[in-house]
Amino acid sequence: MCAIFGILGDYDPSLARYALSRLAHRGPDYCGVVERKALFFAHQRLSIIDTHSRAHQPLCHQDILLSFNGEIYNHKELRAELDYPFETSSDTEVLLAAYLKWGEGFVGHLRGMFAIAVLDGTKLYLFRDRLGKKPLFYMQNSTSFSFASEIKGLTPFLKNTKLNQDALMSYLSFLAPTPPHTFFQGINKLAAGEYLIYENGIAQVKRYFDLLDAPSNLIQIKSKAIAVLEPLIQESIEMRLASDVEVASLLSGGIDSATINYYAKAHGTKLHTYTLGYKEFAKYDERSNASESARLLGVQNTHVEIDEQMFIHALEAVFETLDEPLNDPAAIPLYLLFEHIKKDGYKVVMSGEGSDELFLGYRQYFEYLDIQKAATLAHKNWLKKYFHSNFSMNREWEWYKRIFDESLLFRTSGEKFTDLQKNRLMRRNVRDNESLQNLAPYRERFEDSAHTDESLWYSYSDLNIFQAEHFLTKLDRVSMAHSIESRTPFLDHKLALALFSIDPKLRYEDGVTKSLLKEMMQGKLDAKILKRKKKGFSNPYMEYLISSGKISLIVEVNKQTGLFHEKELQSYIDTASRGSFKQHLWGLYILSVWLKKYF
Repeated sequence: MCAIFGILGDYDPSLARYALSRLAHRGPDYCGVVERKALFFAHQRLSIIDTHSRAHQPLCHQDILLSFNGEIYNHKELRAELDYPFETSSDTEVLLAAYLKWGEGFVGHLRGMFAIAVLDGTKLYLFRDRLGKKPLFYMQNSTSFSFASEIKGLTPFLKNTKLNQDALMSYLSFLAPTPPHTFFQGINKLAAGEYLIYENGIAQVKRYFDLLDAPSNLIQIKSKAIAVLEPLIQESIEMRLASDVEVASLLSGGIDSATINYYAKAHGTKLHTYTLGYKEFAKYDERSNASESARLLGVQNTHVEIDEQMFIHALEAVFETLDEPLNDPAAIPLYLLFEHIKKDGYKVVMSGEGSDELFLGYRQYFEYLDIQKAATLAHKNWLKKYFHSNFSMNREWEWYKRIFDESLLFRTSGEKFTDLQKNRLMRRNVRDNESLQNLAPYRERFEDSAHTDESLWYSYSDLNIFQAEHFLTKLDRVSMAHSIESRTPFLDHKLALALFSIDPKLRYEDGVTKSLLKEMMQGKLDAKILKRKKKGFSNPYMEYLISSGKISLIVEVNKQTGLFHEKELQSYIDTASRGSFKQHLWGLYILSVWLKKYF
């Protein structure tokens, strides 16, 4: 785990080194730089595999330079089939050998998480992993092309800071800017499964992986599906235990983290687990359930309790870590949790991201499937007229309106402000369905694929946007802020492809969330864990925000920017204070912090 950074073309050496230093938290163990005329190619290293200096980066071979952030979990298997005089036991050298053998197609042989930069003569390749676990940003001007693992590595090269309106609108809709947008006009990001080729001043972005390439309905019997999925989950977890440093794990009261710890223990590794708790807010607390899970699993569990003072004190550091607005209040407590894990000496942590999207763990998936049936009503014109002549802020109203308008119903689990809500809130006109432009590439690929079941659209769009640009952005930034590598075994591309190849009905026909995973873990996990109601990573962020008085910043900034109608904005503040539309308001608060800082 590390940071990659580079400039091709004109650059100021001192400015380049300053920009690189802003990524030092991602790799504090070593900083490597190759500096030539019209080239600055660098790497900040967090040593996990082969911690010896011989494995430092950038890796040089003839006229090839390679810098890599991530982990390749099948590097030993690849090493065995590559004819190359290896001098290290690192996965980075395996990448070089794989590139020499297979060219740009080498990425198809990798199993892991990665952001990779390969400079071969005058041609630069940038790769982001299949499911978007590792970030990769880039920018181009008339004299140079630059790339970095975080936005803060590129902002020093902006001549002026301009707000990207596409990023703003997609953030309001989907909690985070959708690719290729960032909030900084001029800085873009690669999407999951994409790579970029830069040569002679021209940059081309291409796609090398798509979950929709999985064959449709290949497996139609539940027992066979479980027989295929179970060894893949077990293998994925075991592969991610490989490390030359100690590994820990997050533990909630749910099935995902319990599954990880079960298979880790079965493999002979008892992971030290960590759980968050909130002082004076027991309704958000999972410590009791996590303690019971730890006892049933036979693993050690450490509770980390936070309070309002800690939460508020961490806000500035977290916002600095994220670089741009991200509407996820869980980023703050997770940052504090990783801070504690860092103090205990761990550099690798296992986490359960991806299970909900793959196994249909959100109850609203089933609500969408049910509402989808209304599209088949023969007589619905009067309902269409009703929804056009009335308005409700409640999301269910919007769902039914879409059905009767014959519009796309599901727009990721992360959809927050609908287009109609934005139109009422913002001073600019927002057309109905305007946000669909951010989903269009994904929806077009889905409709052109062999897959027709809408539940697969739910998983596909969520994995590419809700997970990759929201949850994984949060996880990467707050863990790497403390120089900790986070590993997510459910987000293994072979496991994901297998799930996309089974009959989709096997995931939802019995109406039970995570039905396949629960059946798979019968007899392995205690019934108390399997039957627990999903709680999610909830926390008292709105209580803290109101109590601290910081919520007033939203009104203050809006008076300066004039983005929102004051009356409608106050309505959101009032409803959030009563417990509704809380994340809507949190998103506006984060946006206000960012606008005040940069504008």
